Amino acid sequence: MILEVIAAPYFATNCWIFAPTKNSECFIVDPGIDSPNLVSAIQTVLNKHNLKPVATLVTHGHLDHTFSVRPFGNEYGVPTLIHTIDRKLLTDPFRALAADGESRKIMAGLGVSKFEEPDVVREVIDGESFQLAGFDIVVQHAPGHTAGSVLFTVNEEFLVSGDVLFAGAIGRTDLPTGSPSAMRNSLITKILPLNDELIVLPGHGPQTTIGRERLNNPYLQSDFLQSKPERGE
Repeated sequence: MILEVIAAPYFATNCWIFAPTKNSECFIVDPGIDSPNLVSAIQTVLNKHNLKPVATLVTHGHLDHTFSVRPFGNEYGVPTLIHTIDRKLLTDPFRALAADGESRKIMAGLGVSKFEEPDVVREVIDGESFQLAGFDIVVQHAPGHTAGSVLFTVNEEFLVSGDVLFAGAIGRTDLPTGSPSAMRNSLITKILPLNDELIVLPGHGPQTTIGRERLNNPYLQSDFLQSKPERGE
């Protein structure tokens, strides 16, 4: 199996690339922000292994995870898969970002003010399962970071967690469409029941495992999960 990661220059967002072998189909996850986009960096990996992309998966609609979906999807003619609730963020990403946040400043610096969907977009929903490039994918809706955040389980071996779960941390919940109470519920109902052996591939930072996070992540401990969410948390 081939599993590669490209950390985008802005926000160090992880773009994961899955393929069963060299000279095969593949899919990518969360192509982030670069100037002019992340396509060239992804192409370098695809060419190294002679891979043919068949889809882009998006864990949620924040710009640091979606900026390059349109140029990549249109370059290769592949669909972009995103949860129904976050689809609107492909064309209006600032609906889920701070008014004076870093993303706005970066877009201004790059001269980007208009956003369009890729030519082909397919919405995914909670509990949906499908195959891509020979991998079995299961979608779990896990709101909290954004209203349409999802987890992708790959072959019951990997959890692509986006910004729901990191090594030692969780995603912020104070941005528009985020919710501390929804995040707690997602952690309790979607993360904690998972197998300890599951390898977690987060949206930022190093990979980890559910077992490691269950033991060490302060946000998976009962004192946090049973506490009352505070405004702005």
